[in-house]
Amino acid sequence: MSKTVLIFRHEFLSTLKRTGFVILTLALPVLGLLAIGLFHIISGVTPPPPATTQIGYVDEAGGFAQFTTQGNITLVSYNTRETATLALVKNEISEYFIISPDFVSTGIISRFTTQRELMAPLAVSEAIQTFVSSNLLSGKVPAATITRVQSPVNLVTSRLTAEGLPASEQGGLTNIFIPAVFSIMLMLSLVFSTTYVLQGLGEEKENRLMEILLSSVSPRQLITGKVLGIGAAGLVQVLVWGLSFPLLLSLASSFFGGSFSSLQIPANFLVLGLVYFILGYLLFAVLSSGFAAMSSTVREAQGLAGIFTMFAVAPFWFFSLLLLYPNNPVWVVFSIFPFSAPVLVMLRFGMTGVPGWQIAVSLAVLILSIIGGLWLTARLLRVYMLMYGKRPRLGEIFRNLKTG
Repeated sequence: MSKTVLIFRHEFLSTLKRTGFVILTLALPVLGLLAIGLFHIISGVTPPPPATTQIGYVDEAGGFAQFTTQGNITLVSYNTRETATLALVKNEISEYFIISPDFVSTGIISRFTTQRELMAPLAVSEAIQTFVSSNLLSGKVPAATITRVQSPVNLVTSRLTAEGLPASEQGGLTNIFIPAVFSIMLMLSLVFSTTYVLQGLGEEKENRLMEILLSSVSPRQLITGKVLGIGAAGLVQVLVWGLSFPLLLSLASSFFGGSFSSLQIPANFLVLGLVYFILGYLLFAVLSSGFAAMSSTVREAQGLAGIFTMFAVAPFWFFSLLLLYPNNPVWVVFSIFPFSAPVLVMLRFGMTGVPGWQIAVSLAVLILSIIGGLWLTARLLRVYMLMYGKRPRLGEIFRNLKTG
């Protein structure tokens, strides 16, 4: 049997037996089941009725006497500011506001409270606005018009194909749910799988086991077996998550219905996710091997590897900006940049239609980066794999890349 196959089998089985790997693989499905069960239990408990809040107001403009009940907020009228302040001090009301005589021209309402806060609570602001607008329009326009003024637009968007027919995949926030969860799983699997590669090589070098291994196998066989073995284990992890996700989604839709029942996982999305995982893992694993070869300790190698693994996490740091501007040129560039492409493209896939040329260029750059990374790593391994206790300088690395 080929030595590469032996190393592959050893690394694959060793990774599957790791406690951390097993916990991480089972954690997401188990946490999903617990979240669904907990939400089902909580939703079945009838919440207590909300407490009624009393807010005072002083009507100096006149004509604001109706619609004093706004949900669980009751508005209490006072004749003067002094009586309203006294009621606030006695805790008869939680706060009060004043409608000045020139309110119609200025729109200013003065609010007074004993609480320290950055801004008025949303429920209070909405209650005051509805109270004021209802009184201003009462008797002048029909009640239906008042309701429409207070809530003018309920925008419903439908996506059409190029032929003008309803598209099978509609937009909306529900469509980002699956790509977002899948991107998180992809990012975790990429980071942890490449960490196993880095730790394995680093520990073997640090414990001087590398000398024994390289006396029996070539550096190429060693790296190939390790990268493919750990990558296959990472692929098993992704498949477990991928198979459990539709089951969790089906369970959630049967319990809750609503938007969950309309969520679907397109086949092209799964295929593209699998391709990006394989290419992203190969790139990260190859570079991790090079960092492990150059570093004198595992900790030092992990610090260096954090430079490129950071790009896999970065899309989630700017998620709100990405959600607002998914087609911004910045995101297009980083969708092609090899370190961020696997996660970012899958994330954008649920927000907007990613053009085919961007996906093609992104995959081509990933493949070229893997080939270039293999060439660089092979040279670094040849020079630094058996070098201990010495941290090479940047200039020395460049010289060795030319001559290695």
